[in-house]
Amino acid sequence: MSMHHSDRHAQAPTKTRFIFITGGVVSSLGKGIAAASLGRLLVSRGLTVALQKLDPYINVDPGTMSPYQHGEVFVTEDGAETDLDLGHYERFTDVNTSRASNVTAGGVYDTVIRRERRGDYLGGTVQVVPHITDEIKQRIALIAETSDADFVITEIGGTVGDIESLPFLEAIRQFPVDVGRGSARAARGRCMFIHLTLVPYIGHAGELKTKPTQHSVNELRRIGIAPDMLMCRSESPLSQEIRRKIALFASLPVEAIVSARDVDNIYKVPLTFREQGVDDFILDHFALEAGAPELSRWKEPIERAQRAQRSVRIALVGKYVQLADAYLSVGEALRHAASLQDSRVEIDWIESESLESPASAPEVLERLARADGILIPGGFGGRGIEGKIAAARVAREREIPYLGICLGMQVAVAEFARHVAGMEGANSTEFDIETPYPVIDLLPEQKEVADLGGTMRLGADPIKLHAGTRAREMYGEAVIYERHRHRYEVNNLLRKRLTNPSGADAGPGLRISGTSPDERLVEAIELEGHPFFVASQFHPEFKSRPERPAPLFWGFVAAALQRAATREAAPASAS
Repeated sequence: MSMHHSDRHAQAPTKTRFIFITGGVVSSLGKGIAAASLGRLLVSRGLTVALQKLDPYINVDPGTMSPYQHGEVFVTEDGAETDLDLGHYERFTDVNTSRASNVTAGGVYDTVIRRERRGDYLGGTVQVVPHITDEIKQRIALIAETSDADFVITEIGGTVGDIESLPFLEAIRQFPVDVGRGSARAARGRCMFIHLTLVPYIGHAGELKTKPTQHSVNELRRIGIAPDMLMCRSESPLSQEIRRKIALFASLPVEAIVSARDVDNIYKVPLTFREQGVDDFILDHFALEAGAPELSRWKEPIERAQRAQRSVRIALVGKYVQLADAYLSVGEALRHAASLQDSRVEIDWIESESLESPASAPEVLERLARADGILIPGGFGGRGIEGKIAAARVAREREIPYLGICLGMQVAVAEFARHVAGMEGANSTEFDIETPYPVIDLLPEQKEVADLGGTMRLGADPIKLHAGTRAREMYGEAVIYERHRHRYEVNNLLRKRLTNPSGADAGPGLRISGTSPDERLVEAIELEGHPFFVASQFHPEFKSRPERPAPLFWGFVAAALQRAATREAAPASAS
């Protein structure tokens, strides 16, 4: 059998250095946080970074996966539906990711198979090595070319030893030879391998055990990769003795053994790495020099949150609340806004279906009434919709600060239509195709598209914020760019009935505070005469940063804090 060899060697800008992060022992050790923290340290020293996640699953992207399987789907500026780790990358480094930042095994195989069907391999046998591995290497080189960054940090998903991650590990084993061909020293000098492992504490023995880390390093070496640094997850800091023992077995200097201990705030991880000189070790590895780290702005929200005496209770109403990662960016955006207002946020996770059950609804409605703010995030599907509409009604009628995001805006519109604008049974055609008042519907041109993906609005679009609205005041700009991930829109045929409701009980109408530049699509709504009732079709949480909270979240938390202060003052004045 003859084998057609691929000549698609990875080509990358000569200035770019590559850091590969692998994980061992168990999954969910925090490779994404580790990669993002390294990125933060390098950015703080004046260097540019681009981060990338290689996922070994066969799905082409996580867009169709259940949040229970994979957590939230993070949407990039250019409209890619990606792994939630990309959210960590953006929040830590303040550098936007892109479609090239998330590579899956499904996407790689899809590309190679389509190339084979076109005849690009000239009838040759298509194999994992070299064709799949070459495509992976091309994807790594591509992000270096498009970003022209000083460093590309690539996280390999999964655990060393998994069958599905082997092609990715083989690709990064080959990669140094491609980018540094002609000299073994040059090849090694442009790449660095960091391995994240677990050092478990055995309670009855009263000691930390290094054996799992030793086995994990041996497994990585068997594949052909010798790590240059080990990051060891543990409940408490590693002693110098433990670090020396691990260094001996890994053939590394003690300085290359990093204690990745548990912290109470993920944004402290770059600081713990800095204390151990991780960034200095990396620069020494590449024989590079850089300025001193500037981390004062990074420390400010951490320190203010630590000193905070106030807390604010937010009821988050969704259908995936058993898994906090399903709403990861929303939770982080709330924390960003609270930290820089010298407060802490407590999230009360409310299952939307519990508001539909006669047995549980009274108790859950009471929890909503006690909240300082109610937030309904994005989602798809009809399960729990009536519960979300009930929550929006509580917020409107009891004047509790409300923030709706994507689906949260749509349920707010449906609730207002039913109970204020006199459109009984109003709904979205996503949930009730025969609703008498389809206040949320597909656009006419979307109805002709059979492929679900073809009707999705994904990525950043311009939004016109109207003068005199709360949204315009919070953003301070007439035109903003925010990210979208939805299919249904506010129905323009019923817009006038929403903004100018008629009837004996009708009060002020919905205020449309944000639209597309041509005013055809509704992007944001709000209620006048309410302490804070704002909802957006876009997802502001994706662009929130610890040092720069999303404006809608900032305003929402500020209103919730005001409600909390008023509620605390009321019993005092009564007594």
